[in-house]
Parts: sequence; C-alpha cells; structure tokens
Amino acid sequence: MLTVATTGGDLSSGEEAPASPAARLFNVPGLKCYIIAVMGCKTRIDPGVVIEGLKHTLIKHPRFSSILVGEKNNKRRLRWIKTKVKVEDHVIVPDINPEMESPEKFIEDYTSNLTKDPMDFSKPLWELHLLNVKTSDADAVGIFKIHHSVGDGMSLISLLLACTRKTSDPDSLPTVPEQRKQSTNSSWKRFWWVFMAIWSGLVVMVNSVVDILVFAATMSFLKDTKNPLKGDGGDNSVRVFIYRTISLDDIKLVKNFMNVTVNDVILGVTQAGLSKYIYRKYGENKRGDKMTEIPKRMRVRAAVMANIREVPGIQVLANMMAKGSKAIWGNCIGYILIPFTIALQKDPLDYIRTAKSIVDRKKLSCEAILSFQTAKLILKLFGSKVAAGMTKRIVSNTTMTFSNIVGPLEEISFYGHPIAYLAPSVYGHPHRLIQM
Repeated sequence: MLTVATTGGDLSSGEEAPASPAARLFNVPGLKCYIIAVMGCKTRIDPGVVIEGLKHTLIKHPRFSSILVGEKNNKRRLRWIKTKVKVEDHVIVPDINPEMESPEKFIEDYTSNLTKDPMDFSKPLWELHLLNVKTSDADAVGIFKIHHSVGDGMSLISLLLACTRKTSDPDSLPTVPEQRKQSTNSSWKRFWWVFMAIWSGLVVMVNSVVDILVFAATMSFLKDTKNPLKGDGGDNSVRVFIYRTISLDDIKLVKNFMNVTVNDVILGVTQAGLSKYIYRKYGENKRGDKMTEIPKRMRVRAAVMANIREVPGIQVLANMMAKGSKAIWGNCIGYILIPFTIALQKDPLDYIRTAKSIVDRKKLSCEAILSFQTAKLILKLFGSKVAAGMTKRIVSNTTMTFSNIVGPLEEISFYGHPIAYLAPSVYGHPHRLIQM
C-alpha cells in the first residue's frame, strides 16, 4: 500500500486539521483499511480501570478525540474535527458464556466478526473490546480496532506502548531497543568509511533504478504467479486472525550461529513455511494419479511496509498525552517488494541464507522512499481515486503483506494489567495473507 504523511507533520491541540493524503486514500472503496491489535493479559481486565486510564491518556491524542468529516463544498476533502469523546461508547464489554468449549476459537471468531462491522464515522475511529476469556496464553484479551486513517501501524503501536508502564516499575515507560551507531573515531576508519560510502552510493543508485522500474512494472502488468495464497484483487472475504508465540531466544540462537539479523531469520522461516505450504497444496491437487506440477520459476513476492520517517518516541507521545505538547504523526510509509524463492531446500539454513542475500540487497536501495514519493505525486496530480487504483494494482499483483514491529525490552502492563502478548494486523486491502 502506498501511503504518505500528514500535511505539516505535527500534532497540536487545534480544533480542526486537514486529513492527510493517506487518510483520504484509506477512505476510498476497496482500500478502507483497519488495524486490529489483539492484546493478551495475564490477569482479568477491569473495564472501569481501563476506561479511567484511557480518559487520562489515549483520548488526549488529537486523532483519538476527532471525527473525520467531508467539507461542505467538497465531500472528498476530509478534515479532522475535534469532538467530545465518551470513552464508554468506545469500550465494548460483551456478555460471555464462561462455560464455552473452546476459548481460542471464540477469540478467533470474535476478532474475525469485527471485520464484518463497519465503523461509526460519527465518533472517533477507534474501539477497544474487552473479553474476560481465559485462553492457553492469557487470562483475558483486549482487541483494538482502529481505522488506518488515524495513523500508521508503527506510530499506533508506539502510542499504545506509551499508555503502558513497566510491570517492575509502574511509574516508568517501557524501553524500546535503539539502533547502534558505528564509531568512526580513527583516521583509517574515517577513510574506509568515506570509500565505502562512495561505493555504496553507486550501488544504491543502480539498485534503486532497477527496483523502481520493477515497481512501475508491477503497478502496470507484472503479476505474481497464481498460487494458493494469492488473492484475486477483489477479495472481500471475512478475515481470520491467527497468532503464534515463538521463542525470541531460539531466533537469537540461529541469528548468532549464522551471524545474521533477527529479520533475516524471520524472513527465512517465512520463506520455508510458504515453500512447504505451496508444495503441499500442489501435492493435494492431483489430476488422476499425477500431482499437479508447480510452475517453474514461480514468482511470489511480499509487499513489505517500511516506515521512512522516524517514529515519535514513546516518551514524546507520553508527553503529548500528559502535557499537550506536539509530536510528529501521520502515515509515512513506503513499500519494498521482496521476492521469495519457493523451493524445498535440503539444508533448512539455506532459507535464511537466501533471505539474508535478499535483505542485504534491498538495504542498498531507495525503493521505500521512491515508492512513497511516487504515491505522493500521484495523489497530488490525479487525486485519491487514481492513487487508490494504483495501490490496488500493486497489492493485487503481489501475494502477501509482510511487516514486523520491535517490542519493549521488559514486561509491561496496560493500566495495571500485565501483558502476555500483543499481536497487531491489518485488513481491508486485497491481500489474503498478511504476516506481522
């Protein structure tokens, strides 16, 4: 999906603000996207405590206390207008049968059914469903449903984390890992850094030209091979949200052994899973006694969301909610097209080696920035309908969406409720498979 930032970039306490180009795009039929975040808690959730907490934090954020309306003279030109928020209308606590046979199936069905219900645009575009259902992973579950026009996934998760505190220290905000900066103190290191910077610049230029040409071709005619995972471009079926918890220690064990990154390992595992699934599905599809052959050089790609602007820190967002200070906000996302190699490898580590080579190549490219600027230019010249059509073609011509978000370093609590897991996802666009 091609999305762009809010005009101006800052959030203030003003009564009105123009909707960003992305907000307009996310309100075009066929691209009305919503973010779903399933939050498991280690204790039963007290709705009264959560409501009071939201009153002092989340609704002080301008986007969570504003409605999106069209201007009188031009309904397509949307604006955020400040409104009075009754938090109780946004927090839904359904009556639940405590004797249900399968709590996990109930949570899965409940989350899936949320995709059927349109959101009420006469209120701020968010909901929180509190389900005191004990599952194998949590004692209770909270489900956020937020219209994507409110903000991008990384900003919204950062905002949610700004509403949490360390379980070990209820007065302290969570700690999120930061990228380490390499030191270039010595003259030799500085010389080598300049040489590599020049060489990398040339490589980036070549890779960027190739990537943007492939991006343009995908927008026009280049489609992924038809496969069991690919949608048909107009798929509006009910979504099913499945989450699984895997050990970060296991991922780090592989990461350290192979001298790669966590993302390399996750992408490699995904590539292995997709390969085995597609081969199995083709094996089940037989014509007589013969197995249907998998197409040679199958093209399977993921549209990876890349935030091209620094996300406001948790402390900045917490200050904004507590003191009314300003913070950068809005959808500011470019997309990177990641090709998957669909094959059954004899050595499972080959999946990770292939993933690393793909990621290393994409790091030396400005594809995300160029896709962002392309979307911005199309929106400016031709409007949201044309931009939405182009976006749908990109999504329809690829197989899946892939993204991940860095979490906190320590255990955290949501208004005094210790969190067991947080599983975000998105729905509303043509991709059938979304991994986050």
